[in-house]
Amino acid sequence: MTTELTFPVNEQQLQSFSKDRQEPQWFTDQRLAALDKAGKLELPKPDKTKITKWNFSSYSYDANAEASSSYAELSDAVRTLVGGESKIENLLTQKNGRTNYTAVQEELTNQGVIFTDMQTALQEHGDLVQKYFMQDAVSVDEHSLTAAHAALLNGGVFIYVPQNVEVKAPLQAIFAHEGSFGLYNHVLIVAEANSSLTYIENYLSEGSSNEAVANVIAEVYVADGAKVNYGAVDNFADSVTTYVNRRGQVNGTDAELYWALGLMNDGNTVSENTTYLHGRGSRGDTKSVTIGRGTQTSNFTTNMIHFGKDTDGQILKHGVMKEQATSIFNGISKIEHGATKANGEQTERVLMLSEKARGDANPILLIEEDDVTAGHAASVGKIDPLQMFYLMSRGLSRKEAERLIIHGFLEPVVGALAIDSVKEQMYDVIERKVY
Repeated sequence: MTTELTFPVNEQQLQSFSKDRQEPQWFTDQRLAALDKAGKLELPKPDKTKITKWNFSSYSYDANAEASSSYAELSDAVRTLVGGESKIENLLTQKNGRTNYTAVQEELTNQGVIFTDMQTALQEHGDLVQKYFMQDAVSVDEHSLTAAHAALLNGGVFIYVPQNVEVKAPLQAIFAHEGSFGLYNHVLIVAEANSSLTYIENYLSEGSSNEAVANVIAEVYVADGAKVNYGAVDNFADSVTTYVNRRGQVNGTDAELYWALGLMNDGNTVSENTTYLHGRGSRGDTKSVTIGRGTQTSNFTTNMIHFGKDTDGQILKHGVMKEQATSIFNGISKIEHGATKANGEQTERVLMLSEKARGDANPILLIEEDDVTAGHAASVGKIDPLQMFYLMSRGLSRKEAERLIIHGFLEPVVGALAIDSVKEQMYDVIERKVY
């Protein structure tokens, strides 16, 4: 039976919203068509996780957030993530979908690089956005949440790097959420042939903690010889129900896409990360860490799908479950027929810190070609009592000993992250969540 969702925006209000943002007609039409689908399509069905009773439609669509006019007016939390005004090179910040600070190096603009919010991108680069927006990586009509995203999009960024351009300084986006606002955030990245970039994003909750929804989709397109490093730290409050879907189309020969993901939300979360390896010799690598606590339920699914020859796909996931948190960790390496010489490896490990915590690691290999290499490893367990005894016998409290064990368990992933700033943020978030 279909679970029908109703949203706090009707067709007339959505049309007015699109008009106020001066969006092109094709985008308005897509919004309206998607809104109709969102109420009819079924919810996604993540493996072993029932989400039919989760809140995906009760929230406010009014941003109700004041825009900042300078860096000094940004919140302390946002400025901490930036690391100080002197460190700003390429930065875009938003609060409840409204852009409140932008800084882009003039050199990049002169090279044809686009780093702007989705509203501006639709106004000034509509044809380019239309070419990629929810075309190949994510489809509007996959299920009710993708349709709702296409209909209600109200934040996000667009990044375009022309052929042969190397973006040396990272591009950073910070998306702050407050109150009961329903955040529908879209990130669209296009890296043309032989280009390269590093993109870092942070999601965080500020101020009051009300029941809300975050629906986040990212699409990355990587052409011949291009390289994209994508780092993200998600840190929404426990009152926010989150659906996040990050997908990459690695279409070019010898193209590379590296994901470094910190999945640190405190509320119920469904997270999907998929990399499609189409180009010959293309490479995909996903490293992710998470800490679950309280009574939250989470489902983390990572897909690495090989189509091209000589492709390489790596998945490494470590998770820690505290208190009464429960989570499913799915890793799927699929090698399609014709993807000869492909290599797919994955590891999922879960550490449970209490009797009521639950973690389930499921490595899956789907092989439809003979001449390939593939392997997997998985483990779910509790803290070794001998480790705890050893540390406490050296004078550490149980809490401090547990803290060290957690850091040690996550270090193989965090320490291997390719983006130093994401690594530093992960250490900070882990420290806060451990205590």
